[in-house]
Amino acid sequence: MPEITPAPRRRPLWHLFFLPVLLVAAAAAWSAFWLYAASEVGARADAWAAREAESGRVYACGKRSVAGYPFRLEVRCDDASVSLVAQTAGAAAPFTARLGEIMVIGQIYQPGLLIAEFKAPAMVADRGETPSMKVNWSSGRSSVSGLPDIPQRASVVFENPSIERVNGPVLTPLARAGRVELHGRLVEAGNNPVIEAVLQVAGGSVQEVHPLLATPFSADVQTRLAGLKDFTPKPWPERFREIQAAGGQVEIVRSRIQQGEVVSVAAGTLRLNAQGRIDGELQMTVVGLEKVIPALGLEKMLEEGVPQATLDRVAPGVKTQDINNLLGALEKAIPGLGRVVKQNANVGVAAGINALGKEAELEGKKARAFPLRFVDGAVFLGPLKVAQLPPLF
Repeated sequence: MPEITPAPRRRPLWHLFFLPVLLVAAAAAWSAFWLYAASEVGARADAWAAREAESGRVYACGKRSVAGYPFRLEVRCDDASVSLVAQTAGAAAPFTARLGEIMVIGQIYQPGLLIAEFKAPAMVADRGETPSMKVNWSSGRSSVSGLPDIPQRASVVFENPSIERVNGPVLTPLARAGRVELHGRLVEAGNNPVIEAVLQVAGGSVQEVHPLLATPFSADVQTRLAGLKDFTPKPWPERFREIQAAGGQVEIVRSRIQQGEVVSVAAGTLRLNAQGRIDGELQMTVVGLEKVIPALGLEKMLEEGVPQATLDRVAPGVKTQDINNLLGALEKAIPGLGRVVKQNANVGVAAGINALGKEAELEGKKARAFPLRFVDGAVFLGPLKVAQLPPLF
């Protein structure tokens, strides 16, 4: 009798479709999550802008769009603008800066990090007026980590930034640099947070402020700020007032500025007094101090009278009135002679300033070390007042 072979059992086909169905479901769930996150971007941005507006910083976006599916969010803001109101101690008119585009990028798998890119140029104008300044750069970007809580780190980098005054078709250079970087991080949290910031400028120059700043320079400054009580948005004068009331201060941990052969390093502490002006002292060491003195305008100081404190150190017993009377007599006797003597006397003042400090060595070169004092906003190089800073609130 022939042997009967049983028919093979049919395997169910559902397992063939399980994996594709699972992938489709996962893709649908991910798409729904991405769409929800994209919708939340607008709501969170509007809430943040509303808080900033209460502090006098009004941000606006002509057109906002979200892209970047599936693994990141790219928020593009066209015709972006920021208007600043009541951000200085004086009664300066509010101004508005406009730029073509800002794009903010967030990774889905790294939600605490935001990266922004800025498209140049930016046009700055007083409210309701035509643009008065043009700010340009070849590359501008920033990053913030630690969101949505208190940011832990933040950086801003601009390549080839420049500022020009706009007067119709004429553009007048005001400032430029090869590169500017600003990095900040929270080094101590809690009720008394401390923020560390580093500013680096390469190939910088500033016009129409002081002759010293017109020559290209590089700077590397590290600071620590203490005295913040919270991170809620506030106008800057109000923020500075709170820092002063809390006994806050800025520690200049490291500062190095080089301009040609002149090198300056400084460290010290600055704080605000009850009038909103800067007090404090920096210990400075300078290579090439003799080249800085003429640029500080000491010839004008000589015309106004040699400070008695300088004479007490350089020539004890000599009175400023005696020198001024002598220079006046020389000018009357031989017109022009008094002026020549004053100009040549600048060498004596340079020697006097050298006598205020002490010999030092910086980076293998001879230098002078001396204090730079800030008294109620006035900046003193020894006994000489070289600048007056405005109050911060």
